[in-house]
Amino acid sequence: MEKVIFFGNGPLADYALEVIQRYCQVIFHAREKADLEEVKLLKRENPEAHGVLASFGVMIKSDVLDLFEPEGILNVHPSLLPLYRGASPIESAILAGNTDFSVSVMKLKKAMDAGPVYHQETLKNLPLNKLEIYKALAETGAEWIVKNLTKLPEPTPQDDEKATFCGKLEKSMGPLTPETDTAEQTFRKIVAYQGFPKPKFTFYGLPCIILEAHIPKQGETALLSIPCADGQLVAIDRLQPEGRKAMDTKSFLNGYAK
Repeated sequence: MEKVIFFGNGPLADYALEVIQRYCQVIFHAREKADLEEVKLLKRENPEAHGVLASFGVMIKSDVLDLFEPEGILNVHPSLLPLYRGASPIESAILAGNTDFSVSVMKLKKAMDAGPVYHQETLKNLPLNKLEIYKALAETGAEWIVKNLTKLPEPTPQDDEKATFCGKLEKSMGPLTPETDTAEQTFRKIVAYQGFPKPKFTFYGLPCIILEAHIPKQGETALLSIPCADGQLVAIDRLQPEGRKAMDTKSFLNGYAK
């Protein structure tokens, strides 16, 4: 069983780690910058250990990267690199209107998602659900890694001229703006902003976090909806009033629509 030092935190890391642990011996899980000193010690003690990373959120410097040469630390990045380099590739793809989502396995280097690529795969027509997209891409990347860890191909350099970048999501993005957005844009913000920064809208004077929504089919009646700039609606399925528990739309209306 191959030894692995794993780097990562958050949903992408959690889903990837589940796969790695089924096939490899994970001797350490680095979750933050302070863990990198332990990584250096363990790698020197276990020179055969591989490095796998998914959504670590910390720039790893050369003193760690050099220990994992020549194969490097394998980074599971949820985009078709060099597209969507940066902190929010899945959310940016959702907001851009993508229906297909991709994952790249690249060799980590001291530059933002710019290392050469070992493998890429695109999953078509995934459900527009943020956690399901995270899970599908993380598992796809991790499964490729465990199958190829001992026989990695030569990685292919990225074309930096084709790179696009995405920054961190900000808390200020949470409030929805349906007065200027279409129903499709509003719905995609609701999907992309789950967890953080949390999509928010005010109903009956009460600020709410929107947890689940959909675009109604023609002729469908929505109990609670958001009117958008294109004249279409986004139907609300579950929401959480500020300072209160999450609930379905019917419960919300029974309690607050007075």
